[in-house]
Amino acid sequence: MYDTIIVGGGSAGSVLAHRLSARSAHKVLLCEAGPDTPPGNEPPEIRDSYSGTAYFDPRFHWTQLRVTTEAVSHNNPQADRPPLRKYEQARVLGGGSSINGQLANRGAPTDYDEWEARGASGWSWNDVLPYFRKVERDLDFDGPFHGKDCRIPVRRIPQAHWTAHAQAAADACKAAGYAFLPDQNGEFVDGYFPVTHSNQDEHRVSAAMGYLDRDTRKRANLTISTRTQVSELLFEGTRCIGVTARVDGREQAFRGREVVLSCGAIHSPAHLLRAGIGPVGHLKEMGIPVVMGLEGVGQRLMDHPSISLSSFIRPGARMNAHTRRHVQVALRYSSGLPGVPDGDMFVVVLSKSAWHAVGVQIGSLLTCVYKTYSETGQVKLASRDPWTEPVVEFNLLSDKRDLDRLMSGFRKTAGLQMSAPLQAVTDKPFPASYSDRVRKIGVVNAKNRVLTAIAAALMDGPAALRSAIIDRFVVEGFTFDQVMRDDEALEAFVRKAAIGVWHASCLCRMGRGDDPMAVVDTQGRVKGIQGLRVVDASIFPVVPCANTNFPTLMTAEKIAAAMQQVS
Repeated sequence: MYDTIIVGGGSAGSVLAHRLSARSAHKVLLCEAGPDTPPGNEPPEIRDSYSGTAYFDPRFHWTQLRVTTEAVSHNNPQADRPPLRKYEQARVLGGGSSINGQLANRGAPTDYDEWEARGASGWSWNDVLPYFRKVERDLDFDGPFHGKDCRIPVRRIPQAHWTAHAQAAADACKAAGYAFLPDQNGEFVDGYFPVTHSNQDEHRVSAAMGYLDRDTRKRANLTISTRTQVSELLFEGTRCIGVTARVDGREQAFRGREVVLSCGAIHSPAHLLRAGIGPVGHLKEMGIPVVMGLEGVGQRLMDHPSISLSSFIRPGARMNAHTRRHVQVALRYSSGLPGVPDGDMFVVVLSKSAWHAVGVQIGSLLTCVYKTYSETGQVKLASRDPWTEPVVEFNLLSDKRDLDRLMSGFRKTAGLQMSAPLQAVTDKPFPASYSDRVRKIGVVNAKNRVLTAIAAALMDGPAALRSAIIDRFVVEGFTFDQVMRDDEALEAFVRKAAIGVWHASCLCRMGRGDDPMAVVDTQGRVKGIQGLRVVDASIFPVVPCANTNFPTLMTAEKIAAAMQQVS
């Protein structure tokens, strides 16, 4: 019998396991479906400052997960469904923090004030800032916005170490009138800045590395069970009493006084649905007995829609010997759309696009709608079988404000791209698409290593040959000149190529007890159910203007503190 069973050893699960096991009498079981990342013996791909290798390594993914990103028409069932895309969700201790881009930002203060306005009482900016500080150990800055002695180190690449490509992008932002901000996580205003990342001494620091270190693992009351996939939540009436899991291929039951789902925004709602907690109509359609009717489970999925403008980086402007971090500079700006808060848009400068030889030659300006209004996505069950992935529909750009801002954002980044600083270090700009072809060539294997080495050698040759290779093998359907001249072509490109940035969230939202779409209360407790919580990005009332890893860590810290007060 455990006091707490945590399902999912990702960012939230790592925090909870560390904090809840701090009291020696409190017995904790942490179940993670993927492999361990033992302290001092983490896979080199995960420790690497450059995130692209781990990100494309299927050893660390839910490899069967497929999603649609384009809006699905439910009013016209005869319409062609959008294409399915592979969606890289982490399946490894540390979760997304073990494979993500390591960006460590928080969002706008207005995001969390909106959380409170949507019913998450006690989650305003002033309420959550202490828990953001509790996450981090800022190696560069002190003051009221920063933590100095906590579990996750954060830093920035010094400007002297930037690639010439990153410096050119910064110069383009300056020429466009944007202010330089030395600290991305200081006052939330528009400007360009060195990107803050969870990294120290040129290696990643995941949630598992920061929270499940050697000393934490020595606790006799903490059991970390990796390669343990939970298949079922166990109930007595409306009380959750444990889980059934497959441990190294063998079914096993575990009993607990409380179960916490921290499986990420896609898999946590799927667990609830299989357990009979969710929209009554869908549960009946699947033949699942209703334990608790909660219409919000699996509804209003959100992510940050994004689009990329890429270009060939000239040899002298590529990655240098100072760092393997390819994300060094970013821009935050305000779209000016009526009624939209300031700082709603984010452009990140990528000085490398993939681990392979061609990826080294391609840079990108990735434009993201960070204050998105598209919230019609959903997760449903495809089967009652726990080993079958759910149906995931993001429905990006379902709100026209997001489409309009991505189109204007593409034009803005095109202006930066065509400025003198970036033109001096790049060639052949093109609208980029994260297509299946790009994904396949991004898989780490010997074949792709050889093919991209040959292509890269040719691309470093004459400009005409480089242009022909990009047009023939990289560009998919739309050229730069075409989308810049023709608004209809630009809209078609944005609708087809827009993807999320792996910030799935909001499918088990926090809210008031009288909100029919709220799934959990402000401490993550599932409405109408005893002994069951959800703690991960799925409980966000709305996705913040941030990469979601640090808001997830903050959320886990805040709920862990509440759990410790009552335990």
